[in-house]
Amino acid sequence: MNWKFLSRRKKDTNKPKKSVMREWVDAILFAVIASTIIRGLLFSAYAIPSASMEGSLLTGDYLFVSKMAYGARMPMTPVSIPFLESTVTGAKIKTYWDAIQLPYFRLPGLGEVKKGDPVVFNYPAETVNRPVDMRTHFIKRCVGTPGDIIEIKDGKVYANGKYYANAPKGQTSYVVTTDGKDLNSEMIHNLKIDLRYQYNPTTYEMIIPPDSYNEFKGYSNIKSIKEVIEPKGEYSPQIFPHNEKFKWNEDNFGPLLIPKRGTTIPLNDSTMALYGRSIEVYEHNKVTRDGAAVIINGKKADTYTFKMNYYWMMGDNRHNSEDSRFWGFVPEDHIVGKAMITWMSIDSTQSTLNKVRWNRILRAIH
Repeated sequence: MNWKFLSRRKKDTNKPKKSVMREWVDAILFAVIASTIIRGLLFSAYAIPSASMEGSLLTGDYLFVSKMAYGARMPMTPVSIPFLESTVTGAKIKTYWDAIQLPYFRLPGLGEVKKGDPVVFNYPAETVNRPVDMRTHFIKRCVGTPGDIIEIKDGKVYANGKYYANAPKGQTSYVVTTDGKDLNSEMIHNLKIDLRYQYNPTTYEMIIPPDSYNEFKGYSNIKSIKEVIEPKGEYSPQIFPHNEKFKWNEDNFGPLLIPKRGTTIPLNDSTMALYGRSIEVYEHNKVTRDGAAVIINGKKADTYTFKMNYYWMMGDNRHNSEDSRFWGFVPEDHIVGKAMITWMSIDSTQSTLNKVRWNRILRAIH
């Protein structure tokens, strides 16, 4: 009787052992694949480059952004060098190959974008022609969701007629009048006040954090502090939709309907000014005009039904933020994820020993 099937198979002693170099290559390859999957499906790290979200998020904050919050967006440009920006060396060399483009698809997520969420997205108004997922990353707070009617009155945001307060540490600018005495630069720095303009020897425009307002106002050389509000009806050409039909500005804007998937609108001069870019650029239609008539993909159209959801994003630092007031809607296919945690924070204005903001490390983002 043959009992060999009960015996253990002997190790192949002749199998060559991996070299140290081969082990390193395998380890690096595994790390790249694993980190790419984690970065694509679970979360990514981003840095805050500007002051548009102060004082909620500060310049130099490093964030973990959850891809699961809204569902991971599958790569639309699958061939790219991982962990690099879309361009390097002064935006001259691309790190991706755009000959292959996949349609937009998002995995199921833990929820949907809600008002108040700090959202990372690809900048929709880029003038450089590159794929959506290769565009610059922005972070703003969502203040309007699909189907909402957004309006700004004297700097205050309303969604569907309901007042939506800025974040607790959100900031805006003020006209400060002094008695003519010089302002103490150290005091300005310690109170984290941003001096934007000096109009004359006694009048300044400043962004004052809420936590510093009362202390600053109490100084003897401060005569008055008045919030900067652009008057209603004053047209600002830099504000969306950049059309004199709509005399809107940073502080008085709307009302404006945010498109929702399935929403149908009539097409005329006014709606085309508001939604023309969304119809043509974001939803990939060929749009032309024949007098007053709108031609979409070669056919005259009196109405249009949106294929995607759209969002309205604004910075917490209301007078120092390039946001939806300037370039309009954020389409759903531009959404990357939700900012969840500040894992590191560096203050470049401080000395080497004081650069790390220890009180912001591993801090939940609200």
